[in-house]
This record gives sequence, C-alpha cells and structure tokens, in this order.
Amino acid sequence: MMTQNAPYFHNGADISLLNGEYYDVFSILGMHLIEVENTAKSKAAKPKQLLIVRCLLRGAIKVDVISLKDGSKVASLDHVNKAGLFAGVMGRRVNPFLYKLRVEYPLGVEEVIDPYQFSSLLNDNDLYLFGEGRLEQAYRFLGANWREVNQVLGVHFCLWAPNARRVSVVGDFNHWDGTRHVMRQHQANGLWEIFIPNAAESQHYKFELITTDGERLEKSDPYAKSMQGSPSNASLIPLKKNHVWQDKAWLSKRHKKQWHQEAISTYEVHLASWRRKGDGGQQYLNYQDLIDELIPYVVEMGFTHLQLMPINEYPFDGSWGYQPVGLYAPTYRFGDALGLQAFIDACHQANIAVVLDWVAAHFPKDPHGLVQFDGTSLYEHHDPKRGEHPDWDTLIYNYGRGEVQSYLLSNACYWLDEFHFDGLRLDAVSSMLYLDYSREAGQWVPNEYGGRENLEAIAFLKTLNQRLYQAFPGIVMIAEESTAFSGVTTRVDEGGLGFGFKWNMGWMNDSLRYLSRDPIHRSYHQNELTFSLMYCFSEQFVLSLSHDEVVHGKGSLISKPPGDDWQQFANIRAYLGFMWGHPGKKLLFMGDEFGQRDEWSHDRSLDWHLLEYLPHKGLQAWVKDLNQLYRQQSALFSRDTEADSFCWLDCNNHQTSVFSFIRYGDMPDDHLLFVVNMTPQVHYDFRIGLPVNAEHQELLNSDSQYYGGSGVGNAGVITAEPIPYQNMPQSSVITVPPLACLVISIIDAKR
Repeated sequence: MMTQNAPYFHNGADISLLNGEYYDVFSILGMHLIEVENTAKSKAAKPKQLLIVRCLLRGAIKVDVISLKDGSKVASLDHVNKAGLFAGVMGRRVNPFLYKLRVEYPLGVEEVIDPYQFSSLLNDNDLYLFGEGRLEQAYRFLGANWREVNQVLGVHFCLWAPNARRVSVVGDFNHWDGTRHVMRQHQANGLWEIFIPNAAESQHYKFELITTDGERLEKSDPYAKSMQGSPSNASLIPLKKNHVWQDKAWLSKRHKKQWHQEAISTYEVHLASWRRKGDGGQQYLNYQDLIDELIPYVVEMGFTHLQLMPINEYPFDGSWGYQPVGLYAPTYRFGDALGLQAFIDACHQANIAVVLDWVAAHFPKDPHGLVQFDGTSLYEHHDPKRGEHPDWDTLIYNYGRGEVQSYLLSNACYWLDEFHFDGLRLDAVSSMLYLDYSREAGQWVPNEYGGRENLEAIAFLKTLNQRLYQAFPGIVMIAEESTAFSGVTTRVDEGGLGFGFKWNMGWMNDSLRYLSRDPIHRSYHQNELTFSLMYCFSEQFVLSLSHDEVVHGKGSLISKPPGDDWQQFANIRAYLGFMWGHPGKKLLFMGDEFGQRDEWSHDRSLDWHLLEYLPHKGLQAWVKDLNQLYRQQSALFSRDTEADSFCWLDCNNHQTSVFSFIRYGDMPDDHLLFVVNMTPQVHYDFRIGLPVNAEHQELLNSDSQYYGGSGVGNAGVITAEPIPYQNMPQSSVITVPPLACLVISIIDAKR
C-alpha cells in the first residue's frame, strides 16, 4: 500500500521502464485503481482508492488526461522523470474510463489514445488451436489487424515469440521508439499483443525483440499483409477497405467441379516479365494493366487456368518469389492487395481459374525474416542436418511444431479465402518428403523408425490437403514432386498425401531429352516418348513445361530441337501436339506458346515483337487451336486417369519414328487419333488402324501452312477400309507430313 505522498513508481520500476528492462509494462502503465493509506484520524478508516494513470513519453513536456466521452480534461500528469515518465491521480474518480493523452512536445502538441488502457483481445479457443497446429485463420489475430474496441478504432498487433524477454512495436506512429509500445506477454502460449488506436493505414512498422541474451532484434511481421520493398523491408499496416467481389457465380460453378474429369490447360506466368511498359520496358505492369492485357490474351489463347509464380513478398528479384520473406504480403511490385483481388475477380468473370505457386518447403535467411526469430530456432529446426537446405542455402520449417503448422495452414487458407485463388501449386514437395534430400551419408538424421521419410512434413501435407479441400470445394492442389513417392494424388483416407494433381516430371525430362536429339538418332530412343504410358495412370498427372525448363543455361523451348529454323518450329509443333494428346492435364510456360528465342530472363519482357514473323505467329496459332480442340473434345480430358482411355496403335515404329495412338471418350464413337512424325521424312501411303467403320477427317495438322508448315496433309475424307490393322478392325491409308502432328476424328459412323 502506498501512502498519499509516496512516489508513483515502486521498487525501481521507473528506472527499469526507462532502461527498457521492465517487461510486464501493462501492470504499470495505463490506468490502474490503487489503494493508499487513509490519512483520516479515525482508527476505523479504510484504505483509500485512487485512479491513477502512468505513461512513458520520451521528449514530452506536459501530459493531460482527456475523457473520450465528453472531451473534458480530467487531470494533468506529474512529470515524474525528465526522461519521459508521467503519472497522476484522476481526481475523485474511482471508476475506469476511456481517455486520451494530450501531449505537449517542444515542437507541438499531439493527442494519442493510450494503448495501455485496453485489455487483451485474444480468444482462448484461437490460442488453443494455434498451439495445436489446427488454426486455419491465424492471420485474423496475428500480425496487424484493424479492430474496434469500445467504439475506438485501432490496430491490434500480435506476435508469436515465446523466447523473447521483451517485444515492442516500432514504426512511423511512435518515431521507431521501442519504449513507446511494449507489448503484453502471454507466457502460456508465447504470444505478445497490443492495441494501438492512433495507427494509420500503410504506416511502416516492425517488431523490436530483446532476446534472453539481451540482443536487440528488429524483425518484419511474419503475418504482415503488406510490406515495403528492399532494403528497408518494413511491414505496412493494412488498408481498411475491402474488395467487393463479383465472382459468386464462378465460385458456385467451381464448387461443383471434378477437375480430374475437366479440361485443364494452364498458362504459367511470371508477372514481372510477361510484358513490361515504359521507356526501355523497365516498368512492371500493374494489376489494372494485367486485367486489360493478360486476361484477354489468356482467353484468346484458350487456356483454362492461369498459374502465377510466387507473388508473396520477396526481397531479391532473382529468386522469382521462391525465397519469400512476407508469406502473407502480396508483393508491392504490381500493386496492393485490392489490386490483386480485382485481378483475380476479373479472371473469374472471364472464366479463368487462377492457381498460386506456393512455397512451404523452405524460407531464406534474411535477417529481418523468420531466421532465429526470437533469438532461437523458432520456425526452423535447430539442427542444421534437419533445418538447412544445402542446395538453396535456405531454412526448413519445423513441421512438427504446432504454431508453425498453423502459420503455414493459415497462409494457404489466406490466399484461397481472402483472394479467391482456385488452388495452390506446391513448390519442391520432394524436398519436404525426404530427410536425405540432396544430402550425403552423415548429413541427415533418420526418422524415429530409422527411415528417410520426413514424417512430420508428410503429416502436415496430409492435413493441409484434407483441410483445404474441405474448406474450399472445387480448388486444385498440385504437387511439384519429382520422385516415385507413392500416393501423392491418392486421398488421405486411402493412405495418400491427398493432392489433386502431380507434375509429371518423368515425362518432362524424358520427352525433352528426346526432343533435343537429332531425328536421325531418335529411332534408338523411342522409349523416351513411350515410357510415360507405363505409369501415367498411377497418379493424376499434369504434363508441365514450366519456367524451370527454360533457365540456367537450358535455353528456350524453341532452341532445344536441332536443325534449322524451319525444323525447330516444326519439331515444337509436333511435340506440343503429342503433349496435348498424351493423358494428363497441360501446363505451358509463357513465351513457349510463340517460340520465345532467348532463354527466359526475369529482368525483362518476353519478345512480343517476334509475333511479326510467320513461324512465331504460326506456333501461337497452333497452341491456340490445340487448346480449342482440347476443350471441345472430352476424349482428351474426361478419362485421364483411366487406362482404357488410351490405346497405342504403334509405339514400336523405330525405323520411321512415327507414333500413333487413340484417345477414347465415354462413347464408342467418341475418339481421336493422333499420328506424330518426329523426323523430316514425309510418309505416303501410310496405313493406320481405325477403331470403327466410319469416315474420318483431319481435324488438325501442324504442317499446315497456316501454322508455318509445308502444307503436306490429307484434304477431304479419310475412308475406312475393311482391312484389319494395328489390332483394329478397319484401317486407312494416309499421308504423314514431316515433323508434324495429325489429329484425326470420325465424321459419321456407318452402323
């Protein structure tokens, strides 16, 4: 009990506050009801209650307490210490009330609503789920979120840093002074929080942490919804405004989709280099530019899906977004969150699904990021044999820690919920699955059973897929997984990882190796195009020709085949025709559709001027027509996972390197024949088997002069003859053009 004339601070609390060493600041600062000794002479006199306000405002000259209810001045605080401590009694008042502080500085006066008068805003159930690793919307209370408390609008800051001695918010609103907004600690769960009424949209902030060793760290907010670019890398208070979505019809339609039975032709885009503007092409397109230019192009080309390379905040342009520091922050490069939401909304209104490339396999070591976040290995494993990626010099998430699971699970939900993305493509899944990924003997730690599987990461992936498919019907979850790990696209309740699709990396590697060979040698490597049919129904695959195939000295897609210019374009047209006919969904990286000649560079635009020349324009037209065919012919997509939807007519014609096969739909007459010639030799009187006695026609021919070819083909009707061939009851003789793909369909069945 303090006497009426006693100081406002006891036991050296004032000195501790000034030195930044008093960590339970909410027990001292703010408004408190205290008891003091009653000076009345009566022996029966009870202790007297006083309402007191304390604050720490460095550089202030005078502080008044103003009632928020009526704006009246209640008290002037005593200047306890010239370094900035103020305190005073609220007259005869004993009931707490909302107030603001009128603070006089040498250069002026400002009014602030004291954050230390507000109680905790955290919810016990959220805290429990967060620690259990089952929270799907942690971003709604962690990070910086606008809240209204007792009719006072402000920003609630919350951070997980269980091993820090002290945590403060520093930013534009407090002159980056770590003593102004020291946060309330919840020791049971490691969370820190403070509600700051005087913050404003887009103000910069970071968290200042003092570690158990006394080191002072300045960290960006792991849950920041907006961030400043490098080198400052500050977090930004989010905007208050919300986008008004217009895609209800799209979402309703998407919820009913069974994507393994639908056409998926994906255009993969790096937004920073698809196209640029300004003098010298140095400026990024913003989201409105992308609405005006990218969306019409995707629609015109007939793609069903748009896949964006990572657009969460990343400091280094050369990482392409795959080393994210702001996992919740849309990068500043193309606009703000509202712009991104408007872009996705416009995609949906144009019937384009949008998939986000999502990185949960690792994170970089940037000092303002997650590394040693509170002075300890919080998000990463402490043991470098488990916590570091030797290939990328990055850190691996501790998937066994509940708070890290909630961080990642909530982030996935954040992009799907707040931005309406239609799915996620998970990068580097193979590195998540194996403890010995890219490591030599002695460089990794086996799991509890002595195996190489990362059991914690596997459990996380199963939970992730299960929860997301349940919460967001109609999405697609896609794994970039390059090994033979079993059950990647098998349901979790059937023992699998639960992804919807997996990139067919084996097909990609084999087929590109074949494509790079001289046609005269291809007869010896026929299996490089045919082997994928031995396993292509074991998973739900996406045939992907991604950005990874046109960087790091690999050259552009058009440069991979040997030969002169004509042969290279003919090769690519034939190869893409084979790809569109092969079971599996499709993905093509930007520029591949028109024959970008230079290897992809993230620093500049694609060479759109090439479309002034026929070979490039022809290739683009070929891809457009392949997409149209693909979307119109259900035989090419409705039964991708059923082995009897595909039938080789001839996969052993080594001498000619001509491949022929049939894709079957749901009905006997619903079929397409593909004939792909991978040499420059024209084949006349070439017999192929036909499954039905019907007239057929040439639907597409990549050697058409329209596409830049030589014009060899099959005009008119292809008539079935009662000559069994290639295990088919009928057959016909056709002309097979050089380095070309033919697509043949039935005209009218003779029943």
